[in-house]
Amino acid sequence: MPNGDGTLPAITPELIIDTMAEGLAVLDTAARVRLWNRAMTEITGYSEAEMSGEPIFKLRAPGCTSSEKMVALLHNDPTHPDCINGCECRMLNKQGEAIPVLVNARTLRAPDGAVIGILQTITDFRPVEKLRREVEMLQQQIDPEENFAGMVGHSRIMRELFRLIRLAAGSDASVLIQGESGTGKELAAAAVHQYSSRRTQPFIRVNCGALPETLLESELFGHIRGAFTGAHRDRIGRFEAANGGSIFLDEIGEISAAMQVKLLRVVQEGEFERVGENVTRRADVRIIAATNRDLLNEVKNGRFREDLYYRLRVFPLTIPPLRRRTEDIPAMISYFARQLREKTGRHPVGINPAALHCCMVYPWPGNVRELRNTMEYAFADCPDQRPIRPEHLPEEVRNYTPTPPPQVLPATAAMPATPPTGRGCRADAGKILADPAGLRQLLDDSGGNKAEAARRLGVSRTLIWKWMKKHGMPL
Repeated sequence: MPNGDGTLPAITPELIIDTMAEGLAVLDTAARVRLWNRAMTEITGYSEAEMSGEPIFKLRAPGCTSSEKMVALLHNDPTHPDCINGCECRMLNKQGEAIPVLVNARTLRAPDGAVIGILQTITDFRPVEKLRREVEMLQQQIDPEENFAGMVGHSRIMRELFRLIRLAAGSDASVLIQGESGTGKELAAAAVHQYSSRRTQPFIRVNCGALPETLLESELFGHIRGAFTGAHRDRIGRFEAANGGSIFLDEIGEISAAMQVKLLRVVQEGEFERVGENVTRRADVRIIAATNRDLLNEVKNGRFREDLYYRLRVFPLTIPPLRRRTEDIPAMISYFARQLREKTGRHPVGINPAALHCCMVYPWPGNVRELRNTMEYAFADCPDQRPIRPEHLPEEVRNYTPTPPPQVLPATAAMPATPPTGRGCRADAGKILADPAGLRQLLDDSGGNKAEAARRLGVSRTLIWKWMKKHGMPL
């Protein structure tokens, strides 16, 4: 504003310095403060009078590297540049808080080139750090859809699975997880535990298929000293170790009929006995079982107890094979690439379209496990700073040729109650429907879409549903 006499106030260097948004400090050759603007007071809480003649290093926060760089500036060290550009570090304010700042500094030189001090500007980085935290929080909100407890996927079928896992975690019911080998059943089991009220208690894993029956019983229920040769001391079992938490029984379909009886008692009553002991013990354990077998078919064939099956299958979860969610493959490749860069130190740059196409059309019989192994192979073969190309993929992936889909014929208007073979339907429709493996393959080829499966076979969707129900397939 004009002065009273109509003239403008003088624009002095002091006015400009105190109007700056950035903090400005001028230091002498001993790094003592000689000039301190108003913004520095706002950032640090120290007035110019308090800092005048004080060494700037008194504000140095632990771990801050700008001090060492300024010493190099003052000493005119030829191995260091004569400026500091954008050094992000922390500075102690008057309350002793380490606040984030961005430091820029330049040497001040006399006409003869001698260093006479340092001009330093400080930018308050607290707003930037706040924004970073907000972005991280937003990322955490997004991540569960992309990476839910280690399971990567944004497809509809995976989002539904994540929803069901959260529901299962909210109860204490037994969970039966079914899916092909390599689909991530153990990750799903861990997620159920992680999101449950038992998350702070043990999560104990047991691979039932990897242990013989006699050893499995001891592993699950424990034993007492002298119960068998080699039992030199008492030993608690996995159920006791999991007390208060969850136990994951992988490959549950592999256990013998005798072990099924003993397991049924634990599932029903929470009671068991150690091998060689007649004392009944109890454990508060949430049971999560998994199998790659069709357990209902095992029940029908008398290889698995029906009562145990339904006790375990209170809350069923089905993990889809990778070929039914190919839209998740690009995200999974990126996820594995990040992990492998950290693990191996190698840095291929992305994956080119031809190699990605190979991955998208390959059926992945080994599912997610096979995809990860493929990425490990590619990382070993692909040079750093180059994109992964088809020649960097395993032979079976890069040379795979998709088989053509079955011939599509028009659906009939009215469908009989038994498998049709008449006009408008494929001649082998009845055979495919009656064979569980054939029907499952048809559904896989149709991406799990019952309407598409019916269209390909030339039958009604209702008939597909009826035969799925008859074979005990998940609907």
